[in-house]
Amino acid sequence: MEARSKRKLADRFEIENFGVNLTELAPGGMSALLHHHTKQDEFIYIVSGTPTLLINEQEYLLNPADCMGFKAGDGVAHQLINRTKELVVYLEIGDRTPGDEVNYPNNDLKGTQLEDGAWSFTHQDSCPY
Repeated sequence: MEARSKRKLADRFEIENFGVNLTELAPGGMSALLHHHTKQDEFIYIVSGTPTLLINEQEYLLNPADCMGFKAGDGVAHQLINRTKELVVYLEIGDRTPGDEVNYPNNDLKGTQLEDGAWSFTHQDSCPY
């Protein structure tokens, strides 16, 4: 994720129920590891560039003004990758439901949101690293 930068727009206005990030992916960058959430919905809107959207094992080329939503708890894993030589800019919107878990099916990794909002990362079987 070194080629990714985020500006947390909702935080600037002290919005607490949902987050909005303006995210940039440099060439070769990715949004995150392939993942899905148990409680927090996500939505993306492509502002510029043509990222590749991975949904489980399928790939889709997105264009400016394309959007996609990811319902929490459905087990559908997703990830954006910039395979072009141009910058990709997109908005990501997500709710902030507490007690979320993030599963990374291609990695032995699980994130659990703690009561204070911080994240704890473990192996998929919940054993610590």
